Amino acid sequence: MSVKLIAEIGQAHNGSLNNVHRYIDALAHTGVDAIKFQTHIAEAESSMYEPFRVKFTDAYATRFDYWKAMEFTRQEWIDIKQHCDDVGLEFMSSPFSNAAVDLLETVGVNCYKIGSGEVTNFLLLEKIAQTQKPIILSSGMSSFEELDKTVAFLNSKNTTFSILQCTTSYPTKPEQLGLNVIQELKSRYQVPIGFSDHSAKIETGIAAVSLGAEILEFHAVFSRDDFGPDATSSLTIEEIKTLSEAVRNIEKAQNNPVDKSDNSSFKALKSIFEKSLAVNKDLKAGHCISFSDLEGKKPANKGIPASDFRTVIGKVLVNDLKQWDFLTVEDIK
Repeated sequence: MSVKLIAEIGQAHNGSLNNVHRYIDALAHTGVDAIKFQTHIAEAESSMYEPFRVKFTDAYATRFDYWKAMEFTRQEWIDIKQHCDDVGLEFMSSPFSNAAVDLLETVGVNCYKIGSGEVTNFLLLEKIAQTQKPIILSSGMSSFEELDKTVAFLNSKNTTFSILQCTTSYPTKPEQLGLNVIQELKSRYQVPIGFSDHSAKIETGIAAVSLGAEILEFHAVFSRDDFGPDATSSLTIEEIKTLSEAVRNIEKAQNNPVDKSDNSSFKALKSIFEKSLAVNKDLKAGHCISFSDLEGKKPANKGIPASDFRTVIGKVLVNDLKQWDFLTVEDIK
């Protein structure tokens, strides 16, 4: 199994094309597989009535104004995608309107990421399904009943898809993560299951992968003190490097199961670590050995194995032994 690591820039660029390219260059050296953006077209997805999820600034009168500031032109998206290609990262984006899907189709994407708020947006899902490209579906805020309907819809369209366990809380507290849901989703839907993380903690992704997540998505930020609604819910570039290395090591462990019934490779080590019986005091020939006379000493193979101590209890010494001498079969009868 190879876990797909997706670093989401989201709105961390704050509408700056220069910041977008800085993030691409930085993430190219972290070990992630893909970089994910959000493609916003304010007029198509929002209105002056949309409230802020987090009122993090007074710079924008409405959230519509904020989404407008996060837009890029078609050519800018093409340049962004080309930069990702140049550094070996898959370009991904979440569309929030049918118009955004049309734009991304001209830019070029291999698959679509559906944000948690779009799980029941069947208009958008129909549009994406028509492209016949794979979908990665976040499940924050969705009940199983709602997911069942979306999964049935995607199956009816013969769409290839995967689902991410996700909690729409920023940053997500440990008790909100829902790591248990990873296996529940696997069992219920029989599709690849991953985890979308907003905890800003490295250990969350490690735990998710250990519990079977096949895709791991997380927000990226240069600093959690940066401006933006997701900064406090993101991992820094250095943290992403650490997480990527940890995930690849977990992959190696998962892809190389250990046969606990075969310990032949430890034969040499066992002779060093295991012990032989010895006596813990001076004993004379004719002494009847008791449990209190015995000690176990390294290495093994210097006499009777310590594991066989019961076989010598009650036996009589035929030789004098000094304190800490090994006990051999020649010493007893």
